[in-house]
Amino acid sequence: MTAGVAAASLLASPALFADFSRLGQLQDKGFSISAEARLLDTDAPELLGSINPARQMAPASVTKAYMAAALLNRFGPQHRFTSQLVSSGAIDNGILRGDLVFEGGGDPGLTTENLWRLVQRLQMAGVDEVDGALVVSQWRFGPVDCITNDRCNARTRVTNAYSAPLTSAGVNFGSWCVNVAPSQVAGEPARTTLCDSQLPLIDIDNQVITRPANSGTEISAERVTDERGDVMRLSGQISTNAMARDIYRGAGDAAEETAQILLGMLNQAGIAVRDPWRVTSTQPLASAKRLAAVDGQPLQELLLRTMNYSNNYMADVLALNLVETPQAQLRQAGSALEVYAESLSGHGPVTLYSGSGLTTENRTSAHGVNVMLEDMYLKSSLFPSFVAAFQSPANGVMRFIRRGSSTFQNNVMLKTGTLNQPFAVRAVAGYFRTASGRWGVFSILVNGSGNTPYISWSEVLDPLSLDLDAMILAN
Repeated sequence: MTAGVAAASLLASPALFADFSRLGQLQDKGFSISAEARLLDTDAPELLGSINPARQMAPASVTKAYMAAALLNRFGPQHRFTSQLVSSGAIDNGILRGDLVFEGGGDPGLTTENLWRLVQRLQMAGVDEVDGALVVSQWRFGPVDCITNDRCNARTRVTNAYSAPLTSAGVNFGSWCVNVAPSQVAGEPARTTLCDSQLPLIDIDNQVITRPANSGTEISAERVTDERGDVMRLSGQISTNAMARDIYRGAGDAAEETAQILLGMLNQAGIAVRDPWRVTSTQPLASAKRLAAVDGQPLQELLLRTMNYSNNYMADVLALNLVETPQAQLRQAGSALEVYAESLSGHGPVTLYSGSGLTTENRTSAHGVNVMLEDMYLKSSLFPSFVAAFQSPANGVMRFIRRGSSTFQNNVMLKTGTLNQPFAVRAVAGYFRTASGRWGVFSILVNGSGNTPYISWSEVLDPLSLDLDAMILAN
């Protein structure tokens, strides 16, 4: 072999560039980076590459990995959160003599279907009428103070679902859903109804016009709260041959939304309630007895949805369940996550204000994230449920991660985190399998500043995929 051929062979070797040299070039554009990758199945974890691994950075939604790990360690994969109807009153010939209390159990996955089951089970308990009020109790946590601009602004108006207010008694992820369908004739208003009720629980200000076939569908939606309560304002157009669309927007008050939906269901089931509904943060009396209950999905199922879709409402509600005292707030949930992280040997400093990562004060390091990931890897009874909540680029629900070579696509499981204000954050962490079948962990936190430009995901994932490719193929 000639010297030139040997040199070319060395340059082609993946081991030669098995580091974060490509990702590191973002530093030249003014971005701060904390990155670390290492193998796990050795007596002493083998470092493959790092850039400022101990630097404290904002992790955005990578925070949800801490949340998932802490919940699994506290409750186990099969834990279910229970919502129930209770009362201190007696049932007299089908009449409940007292208030009917919905006690929120902190289930972030509670849906309309669950509420229907509660109503059915209430009927089976012999209740045909309530001589009192429907009371929604959010004593475990709620109302939860807003500590991010998105959620604070959403108290009066919102154009998304992720800023839904937090409560232990929320349903349908704290959001209203409106179904929009075309009319049969172009030029007429679209048809609208609530997704989960035929009753007019809130006003729908419908300005969506039906257009001729193949005209395209563009719908804008905003939930506003005024003297009428929550109002869904819709505008735009929908084609006569378009499929109906479900539009989700966060409610103004998630516990009040639950009260409206549940009362509507009671009325539809023929269970008359004498007094108007109300919401309380007071725990039901010790004398209150359970009349009906419904268990939510197992924790491992909740985490799968929370992590895959990066659902901020679910993440923060789950984290609030870590707080043992009543009337929990987000900072207390963050403190519970900090206690968990600080219990991990070698983790280092951490600051977590919430479980979702929406709070820009959250700080950790790439090394700290990897310590947490390694600890979960070593827990055989928890790891399957934990890693299942991470996405494979080849098959994940988020399309923007479907990039890079087949090696990256099929050998990596990851969680991403994104923030754009007050500065850009692009974070990725997870596991990989090497060419020889060994396990590894990686974490990269990329933070901008007020002076750095917008950074797209392709600018981060493209060099990262090349760096991880080299590490995977070299080992």
